Amino acid sequence: MERILLIDGENLKGKIKSVFHEADKKRPIWHAYDFLGLFNKILSGMRMDKKVFYFARVTEHTESKEKSKQLIEEQRLLKTRLESQGFEVILSGRVRGYVDEKHKSLIFKEKGVDVRIAVDMVTMACDGTVKEIILGSSDSDLQPAIKEVRNRGISCIYLGFEAQPNKGMTFTTNKTILIRNSELFEFDRTLV
Repeated sequence: MERILLIDGENLKGKIKSVFHEADKKRPIWHAYDFLGLFNKILSGMRMDKKVFYFARVTEHTESKEKSKQLIEEQRLLKTRLESQGFEVILSGRVRGYVDEKHKSLIFKEKGVDVRIAVDMVTMACDGTVKEIILGSSDSDLQPAIKEVRNRGISCIYLGFEAQPNKGMTFTTNKTILIRNSELFEFDRTLV
């Protein structure tokens, strides 16, 4: 039985971006960011049998071909970087573009990643292949899956952020580990 780290990639990037914005720092270049170093520090002393990042697949949007191509290339570079650091990368769901009528702008939204993470969590618990899940996501939609996993005797740790931890996730999981803002800055290799 394994200890597995499951990370909602866009959720994590969004939280990091928010912390950098609050500190008036430019957001990291994702394919240069040292995610392995960050998780090794935060989870020091905890052996990970498997580390998985989940992202929605980016596809070309007809109203914004250039932006779509840029996002596709950024995702490809990040996926390659993460795999070279020993992470498994699962592309599930889609990033969809839609026009925000109120602001007259094109917005990209991710759909389907939380469902895939939930299905994987419950499947692993039912198959008996996991003893502990460390969940790097602040998405409250995962709470029913967490409850089911825990009902099956599997420990679940919420990996959140000191800036705006999700209280529902803290309540639902066995334990909470919060990432400090200073730790996020420490592993931005574009600042070095």
